Amino acid sequence: MRIARQLYDEIVAHARDEAPNECCGMIASKDGEAVAVHRATNTARSPLRYIMDGAEQARIQTAIEDDGLDLGAIYHSHTRSDPIPSQTDVNLARFGDTDLPAFPGTLYVIVGVKDPAADDVRAWEIDAASGNYTEQPLEIVD
Repeated sequence: MRIARQLYDEIVAHARDEAPNECCGMIASKDGEAVAVHRATNTARSPLRYIMDGAEQARIQTAIEDDGLDLGAIYHSHTRSDPIPSQTDVNLARFGDTDLPAFPGTLYVIVGVKDPAADDVRAWEIDAASGNYTEQPLEIVD
């Protein structure tokens, strides 16, 4: 995914604003390029996990579709660990208790903010069936 520096900075700022709790949101894209960041409320209000507010999630997804865009990524932060998918993250990538992807073709961007002096942002493809994940390029453009 290609992402403009301004959008990248918005995601990092969201993660820092919500710390010590995890943040969450969605990234709209077109042809593999991020075009908008949509903050969402973490109803879990937890430093260890996120639950995206269902009404906000539906509103954001509708707005993305209405704009003719794709849901390029779901993002959240890790406040105490590296930005690598946890088992909880893998489970959230599944549709309920199935091995089907909750959001087919969508990347998962994780912002690591355990070190206040550094930004560590990574994008992942999560295979819902196997539980495996693969890091994907996140190209920041100015």
